[in-house]
Amino acid sequence: MDEITPKDVYFNRRTFIRGGLVAATAATTAVLYRKLNGVDLDASEQPPLDNVAPAQPGGPYWVDEDKTPRESIVNYNNFYEFTTNKDGVASAASKFKTDGWTVEVSGLCRKPRTFDLDSFKKLAPIEERVYRHRCVEAWSMVVPWNGFSVAKLLAAVEPTSDAKYVAFTTLYDPVRMPNQKTAVLKWPYVEGLRLDEAMHPLAMFALGLYGEELPPQDGAPIKLVVPWKYGFKGIKSIVKIELVATQPPTTWQQYAPSEYGFYANVNPMHDHPRWSQATEQRIGEDGRRKTLPFNGYAEQVASLYRGMDLDVDF
Repeated sequence: MDEITPKDVYFNRRTFIRGGLVAATAATTAVLYRKLNGVDLDASEQPPLDNVAPAQPGGPYWVDEDKTPRESIVNYNNFYEFTTNKDGVASAASKFKTDGWTVEVSGLCRKPRTFDLDSFKKLAPIEERVYRHRCVEAWSMVVPWNGFSVAKLLAAVEPTSDAKYVAFTTLYDPVRMPNQKTAVLKWPYVEGLRLDEAMHPLAMFALGLYGEELPPQDGAPIKLVVPWKYGFKGIKSIVKIELVATQPPTTWQQYAPSEYGFYANVNPMHDHPRWSQATEQRIGEDGRRKTLPFNGYAEQVASLYRGMDLDVDF
């Protein structure tokens, strides 16, 4: 659900929507697509996660808005490692396996460590967090993620005083992720946060959604979620995390630095060069919504950027 549709695909989709040919909801569209392509409608079902603490209404990890149907979340995705076709990611990733997965944490920390998936999941209790999700392409969802704060991992490895940023890397395996054989992006996918951003309690590692393990098309087994930023910051299928002193390279900033900045904070006043960010299309709704500063999380995170010009540091 995160990276960027090519320009021609994006505008074709906009024409398609304006023409009134989209089904009443994205869930209906996804079901139709899967039926037409012979995909088993239950193929994306995942094992349940154990002991997920439910989100508390009115709490810091709760959005009092309708959740996007699971069918939409798992069938409308950006994951260029598999395909650039949003509607085709679920099918392309359906055979992806996470057996033997490890996450290496290294760099400027006192306790570097390589986690297997079980030990990673045991870093902190898994909780539900109902977050808004805003894509730079101007569409949005409300997703019930399951996971825990990035800060829990950082506390376990103890960053040194020299650490200023956290760099993340996706798996590079062109056999398991066949679109990595193309040059559509520079592989592997990399992302980064400032250390204080990563330490903010809203920043989380998602291990599941809707109480189930994370499906491959949504970034299994571990995805970064930073709800006040555009979705391309949410790197998927993470295998490496490094504490570093200087701002790390990020995939989309390298691809088009005038369009996709390092910070990627949701800012209605800073338009993408090719479209406005002032409004957004909520998946499953008619009409458009006004885009909220920091995706509606300004009260919690605006202080991180005090004194910065977010039209320059976009």
